Amino acid sequence: MFLALKEIKHEKLRYGLIIAMIVLVSYLIFVLTSLALGLSNQNTQAITSWNANSILLNKDSNTNLSQSLITQEQDADLKLTKNDAYLAQASVVTKSSGHEQIAANYLGLQKKQFVNQNLKLSSGHKAENDHQVVADEKFQHSGYKLGDKIKLNSLSGSYKIVGFTKGAKFNIAPVLYGTLVGWQSIRGLGSNFKASAVVSKDSHVKSSNSNLKNYSIKQFIDKLPGYSAQNSTFTFMIAFLMIISLIVIAVFLYILTIQKLPNYAVLRAQGIPAKVLVKNTIFQSFILVIGGIIIASILTILTALLIPTSVPMSFNLPLLSLVAFGLVLTSILGAIIPVRTILKVDPVQVIGG
Repeated sequence: MFLALKEIKHEKLRYGLIIAMIVLVSYLIFVLTSLALGLSNQNTQAITSWNANSILLNKDSNTNLSQSLITQEQDADLKLTKNDAYLAQASVVTKSSGHEQIAANYLGLQKKQFVNQNLKLSSGHKAENDHQVVADEKFQHSGYKLGDKIKLNSLSGSYKIVGFTKGAKFNIAPVLYGTLVGWQSIRGLGSNFKASAVVSKDSHVKSSNSNLKNYSIKQFIDKLPGYSAQNSTFTFMIAFLMIISLIVIAVFLYILTIQKLPNYAVLRAQGIPAKVLVKNTIFQSFILVIGGIIIASILTILTALLIPTSVPMSFNLPLLSLVAFGLVLTSILGAIIPVRTILKVDPVQVIGG
């Protein structure tokens, strides 16, 4: 330990550059992890807030909420309990004078069912009629206020924002919570269709209709457009960065080991055991990576404080701690690679050469 610290202190520039490299790699991994988590959350925030375990969709909808419709006839075959709730989805574009247009998801709910009952507001109140909506805070950040009236798509009527809720995004787009009748008007369906789906706190919704199919919430989330591909892409990027950090650390330590072979030869000739030199190399790697991760963590905290709310990033401490542990583990693996060179060093050959 003493030898490792002494060497780092003596070669400040050399080891400073290695730490800077580790900082950059660690910071990039932390930011990418947070971005992946943020985008993932924006796909599923609304779904998570429903606290549901299953969802009933039209079996021909390809597990897509926007493609699913439950007719009044199919609804008659359902046996809903207090743990079940209708959900009706429509893609809309909101327009209001003096505000930017926002693409959103209109979700129609039934007032007395658990999804609407459990809806948590940051301000205002819940929709009380078919021309009132509760909006995600994205609208508030874009300049919308309580009482503002918005138009949806090309419909002639207007809808009043009566409340705001936090963390209500579905498939990245912000959510407008309204009523089932409001959804029927937006979709132009009339009263022949009841909803898009039924969500349940139970493992399945009781239905005797063969045209309807139950899915777990996990299955439903995994089938969200682009969700699995997006997560796989970020996972591979982070994994490759881990591998790159392993290679870079190993290469740097190997070069340093080769440069220090005469020093190691002298130490071996003085009777210093090889295992002491090996421990020194591993501990040195550990110090460098811990130092780099600490600096990268500080930069990540500053990023979390300064990043605009429009950037979909989520900083999860347990997850980032796991990533940091992975970086430490890869650094130790990288330090083991030049160990063979240290073990084989021959004092007579090196000093004599």
